[in-house]
Amino acid sequence: MSDEALVKRIKVIVKEHGGQLALANAIGVDQGFISKVINKKQDVSYYLIRKLCFQLKYSPEWLILGTGEKKINKPESAKLITEIQMMRTELDILHARMRAYELELNDLKNQLHLQQQKAG
Repeated sequence: MSDEALVKRIKVIVKEHGGQLALANAIGVDQGFISKVINKKQDVSYYLIRKLCFQLKYSPEWLILGTGEKKINKPESAKLITEIQMMRTELDILHARMRAYELELNDLKNQLHLQQQKAG
């Protein structure tokens, strides 16, 4: 997950926390990870979003969508993060199934090709 506006909001958080190293220490990640994300060398992960929202109390709505309050301490925030994680897991499962179906389809095409060669 990566988009210009999301990265821009992460840069705001970096600045508010006194830099990449301070933010990395605050959420328990490597400073290089933060650097890669804000320099767009690595996509923004749900792992990072979850840490920023749970540990630093940033609103998932603000962080992901850019709407609503920046910081929030409402219980719905945790629920939203959980729902996002579940959706991400479901998406990963669907991608894996698609890859499996693509491989199966390719195998069937190869088998059909071999049968056609034998017949013709």
